[in-house]
Amino acid sequence: GIRSAMALIAPPYLLAQRRRSASCKPNDDRRMRTTRFLLGALVLWMATDWPIGLLGASYLASAHMLQYLMYGLIAAPLMLLGMPEWMARQLLSKLRAYQLVLRLSRPLVAGIVYNAVLILTHAPVSTDLLRASQAGSVLMDVAWVLSGFVLWLPICSPLPEHTRRGYGVKMTYLFLAANIVPVLPASFLTFSDFPLYEIYELAPRVFGLEAGTDQALAGLIMKVGSIPIIWGTLLAMMMRWARDEGVPGMGEEPAAQARGAL
Repeated sequence: GIRSAMALIAPPYLLAQRRRSASCKPNDDRRMRTTRFLLGALVLWMATDWPIGLLGASYLASAHMLQYLMYGLIAAPLMLLGMPEWMARQLLSKLRAYQLVLRLSRPLVAGIVYNAVLILTHAPVSTDLLRASQAGSVLMDVAWVLSGFVLWLPICSPLPEHTRRGYGVKMTYLFLAANIVPVLPASFLTFSDFPLYEIYELAPRVFGLEAGTDQALAGLIMKVGSIPIIWGTLLAMMMRWARDEGVPGMGEEPAAQARGAL
């Protein structure tokens, strides 16, 4: 599953970085990228392993939802931020996936793909079907991780041609794709009068959570859990936009501000 994939991803990443460091002088940017990638891999592991992975696969809808957010909103962007441009180009070249990923990096396409995966994998019939087997659970996890990468391609891809759009377009895209559509399934989960997922309704109770309470908590996690990440990213982009436009007091050096005032 995801854990096996991580065992195949992290060592080659570190080995490639070490070989690059041997031919180029190490710098703070490379260390920061490596830290981000490994943090993303750690979050990926935490979301897959015990206890969150087991609880999400078989027992609690709330753990299922926590997994979803960890995969798509934390692990995916950290790993993208941790991948240097040269490595991304080599990987896409070997996979012959450059043109496909370029199309997926278009905001409209990325938003549609991300939210299609969100809705399809959270529909009761899909969840009950996939969570009924280990293979189905792995398929769901992989879909979540990949859709997370797609979501963040227009924002923080290591390839500049994926992120060349203006800040206004990026901010509008992220707000609509990751903040508006997820409210719909979250509301169904929060305000439904009966459990929607048979697999979680019939599972042994954990932590004393009844099926209805667990489902409402899952909806709350989906609705509120993304707010710090999405709005924090929007705020960071807004500040960077203001700095790039030369707005006084937004990241300029004091000397530059003084020159501008003369």
